[in-house]
Amino acid sequence: MSVYRQITQKFKPVFRYFSFEEFPDPVVWYEKRLAYTRSVASNSITGCILGLGDRHSQNILLDKRSAEVVHIDLGIAFDQGKLLPTPELVPFRLTRDIVDGMGSASGGVEGVFRRCCEKTLRVLRDPANATILMTILEVFKHDPLHSWTLSPLKAKRIQERSSGTAGADADQPTPASDAARGGKEEVNKEAERALRLVKNRLANDASVECQVNELIETATNEDNLCRMFPGMPLLNNRWTGAPSSENWFI
Repeated sequence: MSVYRQITQKFKPVFRYFSFEEFPDPVVWYEKRLAYTRSVASNSITGCILGLGDRHSQNILLDKRSAEVVHIDLGIAFDQGKLLPTPELVPFRLTRDIVDGMGSASGGVEGVFRRCCEKTLRVLRDPANATILMTILEVFKHDPLHSWTLSPLKAKRIQERSSGTAGADADQPTPASDAARGGKEEVNKEAERALRLVKNRLANDASVECQVNELIETATNEDNLCRMFPGMPLLNNRWTGAPSSENWFI
């Protein structure tokens, strides 16, 4: 915790300057900031319900035209992030830099972000919508190419890749990952576990407001962030490619 706080004291969030520089017109700036905040909220809640992990700064892009976030590399889902060498302890990425882009005038996670989170969760928890979502996920249960398990070797390589220490063969399939798929019975058990996880989150007995509040507190808790792998709580500001790229890492 002490090391984490030393780092955060030396490096301050600056993501709010993105909106200032890209959208000098006040009206456009306000619209884009709202679009950014709403997209972060909807993606955070949806990703949480699906147990989406590996949300380091290289897997969340920002569209410079719409100011909306775009998630990529969705391979770590259904809480498989908790099986990584350094387990993920937060439901979604809500680090200082993510919050900084929402602007201090909006109260950070309060206001627009919280209301959009609640609205998104309320829509997902609606019985009709929850049934549709579970029906769609049932399709993956019968997909022979979908992997419901995460081998130790693959998990290790995922975090090495995100921290820039992976070797050249980091993206290659491994015998361990093939073996992890195991027999059909084992795969079905893992599939059932994953679907049950989603179903339980959609059927949470707590109120929407209570559930969202708990998720936000967990995602911003320093005790959790300081124990995450370095690619999660800290932002690495850089372009996705050439200076003309339309996306930023956030």
